[in-house]
Amino acid sequence: MRFVILRKSDATMESETPAGPELFEAMKQYDDEMRKAGVLVAVERLQPTAQGTRVRLSGGQFTTVDGPFTESKELIAGVTMIEVGSKEEAIVWIKRCPTLRGDVEAEYEIRPVLDCGI
Repeated sequence: MRFVILRKSDATMESETPAGPELFEAMKQYDDEMRKAGVLVAVERLQPTAQGTRVRLSGGQFTTVDGPFTESKELIAGVTMIEVGSKEEAIVWIKRCPTLRGDVEAEYEIRPVLDCGI
């Protein structure tokens, strides 16, 4: 089963320097562990929303709005796709993530991937 893990953003993730070199190294090691275990399909960490643009279609018209998008509480900071045997196994992997250490508040969303047969 494939799962997408969405890392919810926060004020730290929206800053220009979201993490120190120690955390980047820990994340690299975590990604390597998943790769060696054969569960990592893809991992992408996103730039702050100040670098993004939203495209909306309404009434047949497109509009674009440049970031930052600080008003939204549902911003995404990164996306990881893993292939594991169950949702429980996906939860075990996410609990090992270095961003979930110490006295932090962080939120991840784990969702199964719909197989479109492509």
